[in-house]
Amino acid sequence: MRTILTEPQILDRVAELAQQIAADYQSRPLTIVGVLTGSLIFLADLTRRLTIPHRIGVLQASSYRGRSTQPGDLRVNVELVPDLQGRHVLLVDDILDTGQTIASLVRQIEELDPLSVRTLVLLRKQNRQSVPIAPDYSGFVIPDVFVVGYGMDFNDDYRHIPYLAELDACDIGDASAAGPASRCKPGLPGAPRSAR
Repeated sequence: MRTILTEPQILDRVAELAQQIAADYQSRPLTIVGVLTGSLIFLADLTRRLTIPHRIGVLQASSYRGRSTQPGDLRVNVELVPDLQGRHVLLVDDILDTGQTIASLVRQIEELDPLSVRTLVLLRKQNRQSVPIAPDYSGFVIPDVFVVGYGMDFNDDYRHIPYLAELDACDIGDASAAGPASRCKPGLPGAPRSAR
């Protein structure tokens, strides 16, 4: 897999974002709501670097399931979200792709009567957005490739990798998109999982 962002690059940017958020929310009642499961590591690193009091909540949202690399119907579970009345909310997600997920989540959180809702994404993909929403905070702009690591997965694998990498077509199991047939051979690194 090709490395897109190294672990030091990510952690340096997370520290910068924490400083900016702390300055913006000083003396304001802040609740950070992370979108499971992709933002989990990002959320943990961010909150440990924040120097202001804040509460933490999570919600579950998914549009990628199983081995799919294309978003499907969005499923949301807000049962884990704490009471947001009288609180400023910062919604934290791993990636802004089409924008449909984060736009839908903002609408649902606004129904819980917070004082305000802002958004933070670690990654923003180029040339993918179909919903006109701009995150209030953004870590990195990346090319339109399928990425894993730092909490992001493919078929629930690769979340533990501390850096961000592009998942090769062979790793996804799409040998037809990988080029010559000899490139994806069973038993070799990068071979489709179905060959294992």
